[in-house]
Amino acid sequence: MPDPTAPPTPPVPLAALLAREDLGLRRIAGPADPSLVIHAAHTSEMADPYPYLLGGELLLTAGVHIPEAAGSGTYFDDYVSRIVAAGGAALGFGLAPVHDAVPRALVEACDGHGLPLLEVPPQTPFTAVARAVWQLLAQARLAELRRVTEAQQSLAAAAARPDPVPSVLRQLAQRTGGWTALYGPEGTEIASAGRRPEPPVTTSLAELAEVVRPSGPGTPTSATHTAAGTHLAAYTLSTGFALGVATPTREPGDHTIASVATVLLTLLTGEQQSGSGAARTSALVRLLLGDTAEEVAPLLGGGDSWLVVHASPDDRRDRHAPSGARGSARPAPTHPHPPDLLSATALGAALGSTLVDPVGDIVQVLLPADRTPQPQPGWTLGVSAPVPAQQLALAGTQAARAVARARATRTPLLRHGSRPGLAELVPREDAQAHARALLGPLAEHPALTDTLRTWLSLHGSWDRTAVALTVHRNTVRQRIARCAALLGAELDDPDVRMELWFALREE
Repeated sequence: MPDPTAPPTPPVPLAALLAREDLGLRRIAGPADPSLVIHAAHTSEMADPYPYLLGGELLLTAGVHIPEAAGSGTYFDDYVSRIVAAGGAALGFGLAPVHDAVPRALVEACDGHGLPLLEVPPQTPFTAVARAVWQLLAQARLAELRRVTEAQQSLAAAAARPDPVPSVLRQLAQRTGGWTALYGPEGTEIASAGRRPEPPVTTSLAELAEVVRPSGPGTPTSATHTAAGTHLAAYTLSTGFALGVATPTREPGDHTIASVATVLLTLLTGEQQSGSGAARTSALVRLLLGDTAEEVAPLLGGGDSWLVVHASPDDRRDRHAPSGARGSARPAPTHPHPPDLLSATALGAALGSTLVDPVGDIVQVLLPADRTPQPQPGWTLGVSAPVPAQQLALAGTQAARAVARARATRTPLLRHGSRPGLAELVPREDAQAHARALLGPLAEHPALTDTLRTWLSLHGSWDRTAVALTVHRNTVRQRIARCAALLGAELDDPDVRMELWFALREE
């Protein structure tokens, strides 16, 4: 589930850029479709810009790459076809200092491939065009954030009404301009709001809701589909319910708005479940009155074993900074804010638990051991081993260490002990006895043992081993040869190296 506080940046219409009188841009080829949009502006004088485009860009060029005999061959057709294949949205051609006019063959190629071609006048630098695109993107982003913020406020107000579930569904339908439905744990439609679509759409949405209904490891938390020209989306609620949304169009912030509604409906439907809220309250009271964790845990309905998840919000960097004709500036990183209760609850809903606790810059989530946490966009997760209730404190330490390693290695999700070493598969006493027997011939030669250990750790590099031991490389060769002779082993054999490394670690 994407971060509910950060909707994606909407693209901007190409027509909005053409309407900027200060730029003086003019469309001279390609379709005049008002629905055409751009995601960024990029400058390139490469004859083949394909490898450098992500899709959706306005590509700016002064034609420096065009050879003198280009008009008599297929150069322009090949050039435009590669831009289209890369997903380029439009091409801007700058007049002067290289070309006084846009080559006629380029105009024909753009018309043939359906690529909008813009003429950039001499007085308009490419940096001005890129800045204008960035300004339009920022305006669109601000408008989308304002829309999402207003929707969040209205949904929160709806959740406080005497009829909270129908009120949230109505607000969600109004904010997305579509139809919303809440499906119960048995798949039946419990409530709905908005203009009801035709039966093929409602049937498809009900089927999509079944896709996200929790059914074991790997169940998605959200799913999308299209039926009869209608955009469908379904979201799982950790309480066994599912939310369905059907809209005629799909705006960038709709998923974020629906995610907020999902969190609220999870809390609301959780209160309607068979005493789960009361059970959690009872567990808290009994803990405060002195009962042990193992005595209280059964009230939470999680079985005999639990997982502790520590989640840290990722650093967010703006990956859509504009680039001008003379290069681009690297955007400065922005550090994440400590997670609030809303984002923590959203994370818990995505993981399938309402037992969440934001502490500083970490969100702690308590999960029954039969649930399998999945990576969550925008978060770095550390997961403990399954433990009984009396060892939850140990599980918390495991999760804290796992999330620290996950952040250090840039791993979205890391489990405690998820990659057991060979030593963990062999009893400690047996491993040590094997090491003593295997390395016995070297027992009276500590220099040989140290050299062998260093050499193996450096993947058999003579030079790096010599530097590490501050000896000559020939000394290293002599010692390793002596080790091979004493051990009676072929040290070029990877199986032999692996066994020796295992023994050296257990020595």
